[in-house]
Amino acid sequence: MDYKSSGVDIDAGTEVVERVKRLAKSTFTDGVLSDIGAFGGLFRPELGDMEEPVLVASADGVGTKLKVAFDAGKHKTVGLDLVNHCVNDILVQGARPIFFLDYLATGQLSPQISAEVVEGIARGCRENGCALLGGETAEMPGFYQDGEYDLAGFIVGLVDRARIIDGHTIVPGDVLI
Repeated sequence: MDYKSSGVDIDAGTEVVERVKRLAKSTFTDGVLSDIGAFGGLFRPELGDMEEPVLVASADGVGTKLKVAFDAGKHKTVGLDLVNHCVNDILVQGARPIFFLDYLATGQLSPQISAEVVEGIARGCRENGCALLGGETAEMPGFYQDGEYDLAGFIVGLVDRARIIDGHTIVPGDVLI
């Protein structure tokens, strides 16, 4: 058995990779040391004057917003929402985002829909000052309903240990802005 006979469209996959490369490069920051397509992304963080840098990582999805995207035929917004969900997860601990990874899985790969999703992801990365360092697109025939996909994001940020927000210094009367 080969990919084609199992329902995986190699040509569509190649088209998606080429589109994703262009979009990802539009997010690259000075810290990116690798190109899209390697098995791992390389990143050199700018530590500035941090005395004790701490990495903060999170993974998230967009949940039922995917159903809205499927019904409306609008896919850029879920990519943007995905990045913002992940960024918010690390901002609450005081971290600034440095890079992002995505995972898109579908039963049948649509280069157009995949590109729209990644356009939203790239926009979110640019708006939040983090690089789209890599990701995974999985075509799994028979696993998802036609026209549907799942989407997850993974973010890594940096915070100086002295500036971590974890709630232990909060006292009654503190003002939240």
